[in-house]
Amino acid sequence: MSNSPALARRLGTFDASLIGLGSMIGAGVFAAFTPAAAAAGSGLLIGLVVAAFVAFCNATSSAQLAARYPTSGGTYVYGRERLGPWPGFLAGWGFVIGKTASAAAMAMTFAAYAAPAGWERPVAIAAVVILTAVNYHGVTRTAGLTRILVIAVLTSLAIAVAAVWGGSGPDFSNFVGDGLLAHGWYGILQSAGLLFFAFAGYARIATMGEEVREPRRTIPRAIGIALGITIVFYAIIAVTLLSALGPDGVSGTPTPLADAVTSGAMSWAAPVVRIGAAVASLGALLALIAGLGRTSLAMAREHDLPHWLAAVHQRYKVPHRAETTLAVVICLIISVADLRGAIGFSSFGVLLYYLIANIAAFTQPVEDRRYPKALQVAGAAACVALVATLPPLSVGLGVLMFVVGIVFRVIRLRRSHSRVR
Repeated sequence: MSNSPALARRLGTFDASLIGLGSMIGAGVFAAFTPAAAAAGSGLLIGLVVAAFVAFCNATSSAQLAARYPTSGGTYVYGRERLGPWPGFLAGWGFVIGKTASAAAMAMTFAAYAAPAGWERPVAIAAVVILTAVNYHGVTRTAGLTRILVIAVLTSLAIAVAAVWGGSGPDFSNFVGDGLLAHGWYGILQSAGLLFFAFAGYARIATMGEEVREPRRTIPRAIGIALGITIVFYAIIAVTLLSALGPDGVSGTPTPLADAVTSGAMSWAAPVVRIGAAVASLGALLALIAGLGRTSLAMAREHDLPHWLAAVHQRYKVPHRAETTLAVVICLIISVADLRGAIGFSSFGVLLYYLIANIAAFTQPVEDRRYPKALQVAGAAACVALVATLPPLSVGLGVLMFVVGIVFRVIRLRRSHSRVR
């Protein structure tokens, strides 16, 4: 491992859990249910259960690994330590490309709710710049802002659910539509892969393992708390949406929660939901920038990204060059790209990231083991199955980006060998 300066351990269980919540309760509630309903109709409820189970398996693997390797980088580090440099690189690359696209999507989601017409891209770029500046000034600032954002989002979601159920109430005849299995098991598994995008935020806790106090205790506890709360909220929202709009209604709108509120007797609450969506997107974006910076830092330490990115700010103890560089890339994506397919693309990269995490956790010795191997086997198999059922365009773009990463690393290794000779 590199002798680069270490980050400061400043996060306790509460703040680490909030960072996980800020990553998960955001994009999924306001975005992921629409494509999931298009894939599976009301069968998205089964897809949600599958996605939650896969997330649980992956979370236990991440927690077990993070307790043993409490440093920045998450599965990039675990893959290198347990499986070798190439699996570690593929995990890190999958995380960076998937979450960079996801960060751009979160910024654009925020702008869609908060910006005047025609100003969406400039406002999205401004959000990236401002939140990067927050991260730049230290992880405790990140945790402090995340605390505010999470409270605001949970409040807006509670108001939305109360508005739907407190008026005339949802129409339960909408609930199952043509039936839970009307779109078949392929559609259900595809919805699970898309909904998994919404659960992947607990990785942010593991990638920030170098900044957590008492990591062997704090990281597993924070991951469990954040995932458990998120599952409960997503189940409530899924039932509410299907009851209010029906499967076709959910699949036909990019803002299903706002539409569900508008369709009821308490439509005055719709602006609150829109504000909540904007705030949730900011919370997810904030945590994404932090997690991306830490994984890029770890990869740069091992020269799998330019070593210049491995710098840690002397005063603020954050990977300032990595975060600043990623912010520039995210802004470039926002300025030129249409990211409606970002959920599928992000899920592709992150599912492969967790495939490697499950395999790495499976190889851990008895003294490091916290969970049975069966969970790691189930998690790895489920990751492969969900990747195979993602939309073909997302799979194709994901494969292309992995090929680019592999070629990049092969060229770098050949140059390194040439210098040694």
